[in-house]
Amino acid sequence: MVNRLFRRFKFAFMGLKTMLKKDMHVLSHMVVTVLVILLGLFFSLEKVEWLIIISAIFAVLVTEVMNTGVEYTVDLVTGDYHEYAKAAKDVSAAAVLLSCIYAVVVGLIIFIPYIF
Repeated sequence: MVNRLFRRFKFAFMGLKTMLKKDMHVLSHMVVTVLVILLGLFFSLEKVEWLIIISAIFAVLVTEVMNTGVEYTVDLVTGDYHEYAKAAKDVSAAAVLLSCIYAVVVGLIIFIPYIF
């Protein structure tokens, strides 16, 4: 049972490694994440603010992971251009965009009072 659990974590970490190799956007999200965490430490955010910031960070990362999964799946199914394949990739990219907009709005709401 323990071996099975470790194997599952191994696959998850392999997925993260694949993400970092395939999609440079993930690297930019990680850089922004580090900067936001440093800002949060600098301004000594309250616990609730940290929870909201962390939820916004993970919303972006989770949607980016799902987007990459959709891209891999579409590429596996068809190597040719297809309208539905393009739509699937575009819609999953839109999910990432929406989560990024959410994260920016959250960041502005939380950090602007500390800055001004």
